[in-house]
Amino acid sequence: MTFPRRQFLRSAIAALSSPALYGMARAANYPASPVRVLVGFAAGGGVDATARLLSQWLSDRLGVPFLVENKPGAATNIATETGLKSPPDGYTLLIGFVTQAVNASLYPNLNYNFVRDSAAIASISRGALVMVTHPSFPARTIPEFIAYAKANPGTVNMGSGGVGSPPHVAGELFKYMTGIQMAHIPYRGDAPGLTDVMGGRIQVYFPGLASAVELVHSGKLRALGVTTTGRSKVLPEVPTVAEFVPGYESSTWYGFVAPKGTPAEVINIINREVNAGLADPQLLAKIEALGGEPIPMTPDAFKTFIVEETRKYAELVKVTNMKAD
Repeated sequence: MTFPRRQFLRSAIAALSSPALYGMARAANYPASPVRVLVGFAAGGGVDATARLLSQWLSDRLGVPFLVENKPGAATNIATETGLKSPPDGYTLLIGFVTQAVNASLYPNLNYNFVRDSAAIASISRGALVMVTHPSFPARTIPEFIAYAKANPGTVNMGSGGVGSPPHVAGELFKYMTGIQMAHIPYRGDAPGLTDVMGGRIQVYFPGLASAVELVHSGKLRALGVTTTGRSKVLPEVPTVAEFVPGYESSTWYGFVAPKGTPAEVINIINREVNAGLADPQLLAKIEALGGEPIPMTPDAFKTFIVEETRKYAELVKVTNMKAD
């Protein structure tokens, strides 16, 4: 029995117009037009710099511009909502950051669920924070700092870049795990907070390495410990907090995410190219200069990582009664 040609054509056209096959066809040609990369911070900071490094790498590798678009405000919630509510076609990507894992429980009425509504694509790097004081502060080590805070309750002020920011979260975790009390003094970013540490107006801060490393090297700040589980290549002589507070870890991290439903073919293309970048010595050196440690992962592993980070910070927000401004 022969299959009528007209019926065959109709069936073929119908099949190609189905959403799944249409998505596969688009993915096969990805990227065919410029891709925007949303960043929830202003231009010039560490997140922005990392996003631009990887976006340029992807542009060069895939032959289509990956354009960074800064959408600061509302503790990254504006950029995150915009990104996760964009069409899931791979042409709007979002830089995932640790703040989004914190915000999931810090803000109870968000218009999105970061874990549920995001597709993990590729992790980029993890960055240490560093616990710093003024060089004249009486405590020169973490054990001495803990002892001083316990012996002088109510006298230690801890600065941060705002409620839920990485320096705040790192400090709150330190307080919780050591049982000490520190008053939280929020600032609009690391720079003014570090200025007040150097001026003796506050006693301690947990900035990102990129913000503090030159101040430490110049002797304007004293570094007591880095917040990752291993020592930093940038400050190898500085111990980890975990060497004195077992189990302590609080770091920044970066990665590419997209709206849920983004084709797996697109996700795999970006993941492959990002991981190639993380193995490139020149790009690797630039990431490390920003205080980052590359953490290549598969999409599934990165998703698991995001889920674990979100759960970890949900527990911290609960036990410390952390409240958004």
